[in-house]
Amino acid sequence: MFTIPNLISLIRLGLIPVFLWLLFGKDDPAGAGILFFFIAWSDWVDGYLARRLNQVSELGKILDPLADRIAVFVAVVFGWGAGVLAPWFAAALILRESLVALAALAVVVRGAERTVEVQYLGKVATFMVYSAVTWFYMAEGWEWRWLELLAFATGTVGLAIYYYGLGDYWRDVRAKLAAVDRSSE
Repeated sequence: MFTIPNLISLIRLGLIPVFLWLLFGKDDPAGAGILFFFIAWSDWVDGYLARRLNQVSELGKILDPLADRIAVFVAVVFGWGAGVLAPWFAAALILRESLVALAALAVVVRGAERTVEVQYLGKVATFMVYSAVTWFYMAEGWEWRWLELLAFATGTVGLAIYYYGLGDYWRDVRAKLAAVDRSSE
């Protein structure tokens, strides 16, 4: 339970109020973007350490994705509200995250196997989308329009890959739910 990866996930959760303070309290979207980058980047660090140090735990399997979802939700919803993110980009991300959350909820409620294989393309898309969110925040704070254009280009490609990968994710979830149906017969 008390592992290095779980500590990192807890720190990530604890940094979310700091992110909001930077965005609204200090009116520093660039600082909030840099902090979001750290929160997003440390997601890969805690996963790597969990596997490398053999510290994968049941708590970590819940805590890590929870920290991911909350961080992305906060960055996107409040970034949209603050005018940092384009409405279409924020709405597309919220829709995608909502669909994934609903599928995950269906898996949990139905008692299906909870592991969904992470695809390489999904990792690429996540990296692109997280980078784009970071760059939107930095562009807003520093008024670097070239960075905003880079964010739009990277974010658009990342979203396209995200939605393409959503088909594989749904097929995997449907197969897990069908397995539950077959086992209950």
